Amino acid sequence: MLLEPTAERASKVARAYRQSRRRLFPSTPHLLNTSVNTFTALLNAEQSERLRGLLRERGFTFAEKPYTLFFAQKEKLSVAVYEKGPKVLVQGRGAEDFVKFELEPTIFGEARLGYEEVHSPEMFEPHFGVDESGKGDFFGPLVIAGIYVERLSARKLLDAGVQDSKRIGSDARIRALAKEIRQIARDGVDVVAIGPRRYNELYKKFGNLNTLLGWGHARVIENLLVRRPDCPRSLSDKFADARVIENALMSHGKRIKIDQRTRAETDIAVAAASIVAREVFINWLDRKSKELGVRLGRGVSEAIKTTAATIVDKHGSAILSEIAKTHFRTAHETAPGAFPAPPPKRAWRP
Repeated sequence: MLLEPTAERASKVARAYRQSRRRLFPSTPHLLNTSVNTFTALLNAEQSERLRGLLRERGFTFAEKPYTLFFAQKEKLSVAVYEKGPKVLVQGRGAEDFVKFELEPTIFGEARLGYEEVHSPEMFEPHFGVDESGKGDFFGPLVIAGIYVERLSARKLLDAGVQDSKRIGSDARIRALAKEIRQIARDGVDVVAIGPRRYNELYKKFGNLNTLLGWGHARVIENLLVRRPDCPRSLSDKFADARVIENALMSHGKRIKIDQRTRAETDIAVAAASIVAREVFINWLDRKSKELGVRLGRGVSEAIKTTAATIVDKHGSAILSEIAKTHFRTAHETAPGAFPAPPPKRAWRP
């Protein structure tokens, strides 16, 4: 059973914590003024339960939400703890104060918000972040983007509110952030957009999505190296053995270190790349939707299959090669005479 701290105890904890932040980080006082409306971090099981008790004590109202261990809200501040991780997401008005004076001292016992350079110093060292959009969507291209960051641009991207694109539900917000990323990173941005026709050709050639992805990542890295030849490292989410990318690099790209890791989107360069890639992807869908007079949705679902059937009825089955990834089962189900059923998945080999 959790022992709930008294008001006096909580006040002492918060006061001591504020003093510790000033004592431990006297050289970065400007960071304390950074306005943060969204915060996310991994938790362990014990921290998760302590947080549940803290929220009850602070008068939060709990509600059921998909994929969460619990979700609680008070006025315009929400706290969600997701099953995967588990991971806490704090959003809304008052998020910064809640993190600094409740979450950090009571749950984490250390300062995190505003001190990313202390906890993740490698994120502020020169490197490329690479991510993609569209690989799980039937309609549209596969877009791979890369962003070069160093200490100053990493801090600017964080202050601009850049985060993993999957956590951003608004297309308008994606576009606004992509514009800011380009202004901050300038020539340290590269995008390889593989349209459906070219994608389908490459998929037939490679016979494996991971190999195709490795080829696309390598092209982005090569392009960025032309402008940033001294960059020592590239980081992306782990989708296969790093040799997939290394083998696809041309000669002058062989010297760069290729890092892959799960949840790479917590790195600011990868998060920025995910937003730029997403922007290019949604802009393509919007343009093609206007041309066809049919809204091309995202993902793979019965609604997507219905849209594909409507387009095939009007334009013929060949149109799918121009707007969709035809190795998806949806293509065969929509036009079985034109597109064979996909073979069993082949194990990837370097």
